[in-house]
This record gives sequence, structure tokens and C-alpha cells, in this order.
Amino acid sequence: MQTTNTGDQMATRAVLTLVLIVFAVASVVAQVSIGFGPQIGLYKAQDADGFRVMGGAALRLKFSQALGVEGSINYREEQFVNGAVDVKSWPVMVTGLLYPIPIVYGAIGAGWYNTTIDYKIPPTLLGSAIALGSETKQQFGWHFGGGVELPLGSVGKLVGDIRYVFLNYNFKSFPGSNGVNSNFYVITAGILFGL
Repeated sequence: MQTTNTGDQMATRAVLTLVLIVFAVASVVAQVSIGFGPQIGLYKAQDADGFRVMGGAALRLKFSQALGVEGSINYREEQFVNGAVDVKSWPVMVTGLLYPIPIVYGAIGAGWYNTTIDYKIPPTLLGSAIALGSETKQQFGWHFGGGVELPLGSVGKLVGDIRYVFLNYNFKSFPGSNGVNSNFYVITAGILFGL
């Protein structure tokens, strides 16, 4: 009989612990603010051939007045070495957000860049571009910055930020690409609809 009481007590404790965990998780989830929506950005890598526009979507979770996290996926394309190197990537980024005041945040995070690099002789030399090959690889980068998050009534929030991204592509041996710097600033804006 002693074993049955001990077994019953352990089962009761396990059930009570599980109930407490469920209530704790439910209270945290009830406090989380969730927003999802489109974003657009303007960026230029330091040695790229000009400014470019990127687009994508973001999901933002705000756990408290001071702490949040954002996940985003975008599409970006840029050229280097006067159009001889064409880079297309799908960055998947995770960013931690720290809010010193409710509408201003600091950001730091990391990104995984699934990247295709096409090498070609640009059309300015021979009249039409000649493909020299391509490579696809995954590149890791990290970023930091800050921004603002403005309420749009019951619709959601308007967000805008600036981030500096450390991302050094390692182009294979290609004339004129030695020492090309692909780190970049990006200015983004978006609307996060409350879920």
C-alpha cells in the first residue's frame, strides 16, 4: 500500500506540475503581441553597382514592452564589377528587438542567405552578355540597427528601420572581383497587421 500512495502522490504532483506549466505558458502567450505583414527595403552593398530595392515579409512577436523578436524573408538582387557578377539571394533573418521606449527599438540578429552568383562578361564589352558559369551557396551574415514602430489604430503598426549587414561574399576567382566588399546598409519600411 505504501507504493500505491507514493505512486498516486507522484502522479498527482506530475498532473499539478503540468497544469501549472500550461497556465504559465498560456499567460505568457496571452501577453504576446503578434504582427505579420509585407516589407520593402532600399539597400546598396559598398562595392555594388547601384542602389536596389528588396521585398519580403516579416513576423514580429513582442513579448513585453521592452523585448521582441522578428523573423523575415526577403528577395534581393545586386550586381558587382560593372554587371559581371550578378547576385540573387533569399535572406532568412532572425532579429532580437530591444525597446528602450515603446516606439523605438534597437535590433541585432543573424541571417542565412541562400545565394546564387552568376558570372558573365558584361554586354558593354561584346554587345551581349556571355555567361561564364554560376554557383549557389549558403552564406551567414549578421546585422544590427534600430528603428521605430508606430501604431496604426486597430489595424496594426507601421515600422521602419535601418540596419547594417555584415555579409562578405567570397566570389570565386573572377577578374576584378578581388577585395569586393558586399556589406550593406538597408532601410526598410513595412506594415505589421495584428494577428
